[in-house]
Amino acid sequence: MPASSDAVRRRFQRQRRASTKPEMLIRRKLHRRGWRYRVDTAPLATYRRRRADIVFTRLRVAVFVDGCFWHSCPDHATRPKANAEWWRAKLQANVERDRDTDARLREAGWEVVRIWEHEPAEDAVERIERILIARRDQSSSGAT
Repeated sequence: MPASSDAVRRRFQRQRRASTKPEMLIRRKLHRRGWRYRVDTAPLATYRRRRADIVFTRLRVAVFVDGCFWHSCPDHATRPKANAEWWRAKLQANVERDRDTDARLREAGWEVVRIWEHEPAEDAVERIERILIARRDQSSSGAT
């Protein structure tokens, strides 16, 4: 279904898919703390269209910084009035794909971290760092 207007189409074409402001803030803070990572990477080669925003390949941690609109945040999600049914289906499909991606990554031994764009960057970084340290300690002790 086409956009409801040319203005709507242009607005959505300008939306960034990668390197959003919340993601960049988190990446900078992680880098300042000494963590190195890959950006906009598909952790599972068979699912190349499902790309994590920040990937720690050695520790097998995939971080997704989810936008409140696109991923239907329980606190901040909104629904367009124009083409309402199409948007409902589109946004629901996004959520279902997120859950499927999480399950597939976990089955493959990855830790999945989902961050909402509205989450304070410092809180997000601290949560990510706790997971990274736990995974690093677990791998250095020989446990899998």
